[in-house]
Amino acid sequence: MVKDLFELKRRFLEYIEIEKGRSLKTVENYDRYLNRFLDFSKVREPSKITEENIREFRLWLNRQAGSKTLGGKNTETMKKKTQNYYLIALRSFLKYLTKQGIKTVSPDKIELAKVGERSLDIITKEELLRLLSSPSGDDIKSLRDRAILELLFSTGLRVSELCSLPREIDLSVDEFSIRGKGEKVRVVFLSEEAKNSIKKYLGKRTDIDDALFIQFGPGAAKKDSRRLTPRSIERIIKHYAIIAGLGDKKVTPHGVRHSFATDLLSNGADIRSVQTLLGHAHISTTQIYTHITDSHLRDVHKKFHNKRGNKLESSND
Repeated sequence: MVKDLFELKRRFLEYIEIEKGRSLKTVENYDRYLNRFLDFSKVREPSKITEENIREFRLWLNRQAGSKTLGGKNTETMKKKTQNYYLIALRSFLKYLTKQGIKTVSPDKIELAKVGERSLDIITKEELLRLLSSPSGDDIKSLRDRAILELLFSTGLRVSELCSLPREIDLSVDEFSIRGKGEKVRVVFLSEEAKNSIKKYLGKRTDIDDALFIQFGPGAAKKDSRRLTPRSIERIIKHYAIIAGLGDKKVTPHGVRHSFATDLLSNGADIRSVQTLLGHAHISTTQIYTHITDSHLRDVHKKFHNKRGNKLESSND
């Protein structure tokens, strides 16, 4: 039986890529997280991993400097959320070893650090409309960028999913399938605004590139692939956020995805349906939106408060 942890780590990474369908980026991250633990602990056999090893590693992580600020200084320690990435990778590795019948510390001994409630970068409906209408020109770039924004808001796609779209989308129907995280396939739906924007954009394309959204401008045609990257989409949206007067807000592709979810919930969609549309594996991920869209609770509070006020007035008569 293999006992070398580095060899077992290699097999684990192959397992999550092939059997679990994790993306190459996830595999790369897990490799980095596990290497950091192995380098710190100096352990080379599964049976040598102990609760004490893990406790010392957690303490070490908690004392590491956080990300750099614009001034190039580390002003805080590593965020709890980031620390949890290391712990999740290590726990998954230990589960794999246990499943293989290899003696090691129980993965149940690893508890994740408590993190604060996730904050969302939400823009108002009025701000969203200003953002969507910002690409107002008839040139190819403006048409492309309008199509990007309308498609993001219509479908709630992740930016990586948007970038992967092929040019040949059937616009005669209102839906198409997308392969998202964990290689899971889901259906997303097109609004009339999104369909019309894509039609106008494609109608002006003269190239033969297979990607739906591509680069334009000097030198673009010479590239092996003109497909836009997630970073390019982020820059485009930031550009239009400034034009829309939202320069003081953090407006991102994921922020438009947030707007998609909150718009559905605000208009009465049930949370399970929104979970499916977003492609969330767990309902808890979708529930982060409910506290900012639950108008029902606000109405209940108002009714309760008014009734209490009426009773106070009547009791004083």
